[in-house]
Amino acid sequence: MRCQPNRQYEVYIWLKNKQHCLLCDERSEVPMPVCVPCEAELPWLGSQCDCCALPLPLSGMSCAQCCKRPPGFAQVIAPWLYDFPVDSLITRFKHNGKWPMGRLLAELCGQFLQHRFEEDLPRPDYLIPVPLANKRLRQRGYNQAAMLAGWLGKQLQLPVDEHHVLRSRETAAQQGLDAKARKRNLRDAFTLVDPDWAQGKHLALVDDVLTTGSTAEVIARLLNKAGARRVDVYCLARTPKPGD
Repeated sequence: MRCQPNRQYEVYIWLKNKQHCLLCDERSEVPMPVCVPCEAELPWLGSQCDCCALPLPLSGMSCAQCCKRPPGFAQVIAPWLYDFPVDSLITRFKHNGKWPMGRLLAELCGQFLQHRFEEDLPRPDYLIPVPLANKRLRQRGYNQAAMLAGWLGKQLQLPVDEHHVLRSRETAAQQGLDAKARKRNLRDAFTLVDPDWAQGKHLALVDDVLTTGSTAEVIARLLNKAGARRVDVYCLARTPKPGD
C-alpha cells in the first residue's frame, strides 16, 4: 500500500538537499541522510548465523536451532542488530507513521544489499513483502513491509510482487508471543495464489525485523512447496537471542 503523503516525502527531500544528518542534525559533508560518524555508530550486525543471522560469537557458523532444524529460507540478510537507534527508528516508522525514518533505513539497507550483490549474494527474481493482517492494516493504514519492499525494489531495480502471497486469516499480533505461540498463531495464516507462479523462482521476503523467524519460516515453506528455487529474507534488523 503506497500511501506516503507528499508532505512527508518533501520533508525528507528537504533534509537530504540541505545535507543535515537525520540523526544528529549536524551538517554533513556528503549528500546522504546520515552523516559518516552516525552511520559508523549504527549497530551493524557482526558475527552471525550463516542462515538466520542470529548474532553469534564467531562467523562462519550456524546456530543450534538452524543445525537442529534447517529453516525453509536459505539466508537472512540484515544490516543491523535491533538496538538503539535503529530500534527507535523502526518503531517510529512502523507505529507512529514517521515514513521518512523508514525511507532512511530502506536507503541504507539498499546500499548494504547492493554491496552484498557485488560480492556474491545472488539477486532474487522478486521481492515479496510479508503481508499484514487486514485488521492491523486498517488500524495502521499501511503495511511497513510493503513500503520497504517498494523502496528497495526501486533502488535495486528489482520487481516487487504483492499479489501471490496473501493472508488467509486474521491472526493475533506476534509481538509478545514466545516461539511456540508464534508458530501456533501462524498456522494456515498464509496462502499462495497460483502456486505455479513460484516454480523455479528465487524469491526474497521483505520485513522490518526478524525475531524468531516464525513468519518467514511459514511463508518460505509455502513457497518451497510450490517449487521456488530459493527463498531469502531481507530485513532491516535482527533481534538477539532472548537473554543475550
